[in-house]
Amino acid sequence: MANANDVVIVAAARTPFGRFGGSLRDIDYYELGAIPMREVVKRAKVKPDVVNEVFWGVGDTSACRDPYTPVAARQSLIRAGLPHETVSISFDMACVSAMHAVKLAAMEMKAGEIDAAIAGGATSFGQSPLVVRGLRFNGYRLTDVKMEDPLVALGYKDFNPVSVDSDNVTHEYGFTRKDLDEWSLRSHQNYGKAWNAGKFKEEIMPLPIPQPKGEPKMLDIDEQYRADTTLERLASLKTVYNTRMITAGNAPGLNDGATAVLLMTRKRAKELGLEALATVIASVSVAINASRMPEGPGFAMLKALQKANLTLDDMAVMEINEAFACVPLVSMKVAAGKDDKKYKAMVEKMNINGSAVAIGHPNTASGARIVMNLMYELRRRGGGYAMGSLCGGLAQADACIIKVE
Repeated sequence: MANANDVVIVAAARTPFGRFGGSLRDIDYYELGAIPMREVVKRAKVKPDVVNEVFWGVGDTSACRDPYTPVAARQSLIRAGLPHETVSISFDMACVSAMHAVKLAAMEMKAGEIDAAIAGGATSFGQSPLVVRGLRFNGYRLTDVKMEDPLVALGYKDFNPVSVDSDNVTHEYGFTRKDLDEWSLRSHQNYGKAWNAGKFKEEIMPLPIPQPKGEPKMLDIDEQYRADTTLERLASLKTVYNTRMITAGNAPGLNDGATAVLLMTRKRAKELGLEALATVIASVSVAINASRMPEGPGFAMLKALQKANLTLDDMAVMEINEAFACVPLVSMKVAAGKDDKKYKAMVEKMNINGSAVAIGHPNTASGARIVMNLMYELRRRGGGYAMGSLCGGLAQADACIIKVE
């Protein structure tokens, strides 16, 4: 039953996701975040001062022009035209951030603290600088300077690269390189079908990209997508970091992009005459052993289902973010309890419009993208429940269930 205190989505939008060094590489980080913030306010046709708070995922703040303790959410919201009085939080839960932003917004609304919020996040891998350490107190006279690229062996310095841990867990579950490549091909194929059917028109806001000469180029598709992907091409790629099966083809790229979702209490949306596009039913978080990342979304999904008193059969569609192609494969096994029938049923409903392997994965924007894509898909289908989940940050994971009437 609809309740005045329900948390509902009234608008959602995102930039196209750019390839590493692609079309979005020169967009200032704060402006990148401001673009979808501005858009959701415009789409809802509300005044900017309606927004009480902004919850914003920021993973790699080195991309900011103020790399030392930036307030990225605040910088972006001011750039977006929201009042200076708008409260905000910039936080880092790695890839989980933007879905967790939805959770934080919903929690504050349920607590009666606010009645409208923007949740989302932005990532710009393309603007990550090279790092020089150890000069401050060592004296810099005659010496070589070592520069670090923070994107090399992407992961956490005191732990394995995330690809190595993912490879180990995936091998343990009995999946092969071929399984991962086949899932990756499916991701590109599903994305291509969805894009050609116009499914992404609702969520992707076309961006004019300035060119060295002539008119700006209009970007209206995710640059990660490769229409010419084949199983043979995927099979020809070398594995990374001495893994058994992780390649650049069955993992997403280092992508740029931003996503924003405008949420309100049902009561506030009604007061403003806004349609509730979807209702947030349950948002949960889990953390597991840091080396077991691919299992995280599966456990988060089980927790979300328990909280909402629903089952996998109740879900019309689902998405598990393809942090690597192996993550949905392993997490479906976890969520299905290794029941083959349940697993096959999940596959049919999973990542039907593609996911990060084809769409791209600007880490702290992806969680809100998943919620948004599922919402629009449910609306095209005439309603129902959907569940999204993703892992990040040394095996944390979030899951979110939404409903469209």
